[in-house]
Amino acid sequence: MSIDAPVVETKRTPKPKWLRVKLPTGKKYTELRGLVDKYNLHTICTSGSCPNMGECWSEGTATFMILGNTCTRSCGFCGVKTGRPDTVDWAEPEKVARSIKIMNIKHAVITSVDRDDLADGGSIIWAETIQAIRRMNPNTTLETLIPDFMGKKKNIDRIITEAPEVVSHNMETVRRLTREVRIQAKYEQSLEVLRYLKAEGIHRTKSGIMLGLGETEAEVIETMEDLRAVNLDVLTIGQYLQPSKKHLPVKQFILPAQFEKYEKLGLEMGFRHVESSALVRSSYKAQKHLT
Repeated sequence: MSIDAPVVETKRTPKPKWLRVKLPTGKKYTELRGLVDKYNLHTICTSGSCPNMGECWSEGTATFMILGNTCTRSCGFCGVKTGRPDTVDWAEPEKVARSIKIMNIKHAVITSVDRDDLADGGSIIWAETIQAIRRMNPNTTLETLIPDFMGKKKNIDRIITEAPEVVSHNMETVRRLTREVRIQAKYEQSLEVLRYLKAEGIHRTKSGIMLGLGETEAEVIETMEDLRAVNLDVLTIGQYLQPSKKHLPVKQFILPAQFEKYEKLGLEMGFRHVESSALVRSSYKAQKHLT
């Protein structure tokens, strides 16, 4: 009996019905969208056209990206442009904190591009951003979705010192596909980052993986087991969608029943929270992961 995940071939076929997204609506969404446009605020929710934007915004959650919009890495799945980043904007922490205040965000998710060009990997700006948010928004809780900082503990320590309520670092894919999907990243290094965060006192650790890149069910389960072995608390599992023709193709559209199976398995393994469905992204229902 095959252990490969149930699939639907993607060639010349429309997206399955479970991937059809409703346009965001509601009073809260409309209000926040107006503020974003009026003050030219930058959120990943809008720039990444996240399918969950309306739902998250209605619950007072939004995601912001720091350290520019050019990444030093060239991952095969990611729509962020690759190249030589701009110089660091040292005023950015205050800008992000002000955006959160204007939008009256209850739970903010902060992420960034990889900045391997910087000796500190961008960790100083990361720490200053957390500090600025705390000063200006003392009642806002935080999730930080961090890069691997090339595994350098002194850079990771800057995040740990600030003690965000949740610290996340995404595995993105299974061991076998890591070199193809993430290219400059290493599977074991990401596991070690997550292990170190938990060992050094981070209250909630979190990671996410994408499906549909050619992984088998056995490989997904192996990754889940590896994450539990480093005491990970929260796992998100979603469907990979190709940002452009230049990116890795979608090999499978995973069926809803398979996502449900992974959620059940994850909870049985001991994860505190598992979000598993086609449209799940890293920050989906992020505020729920505080408990």
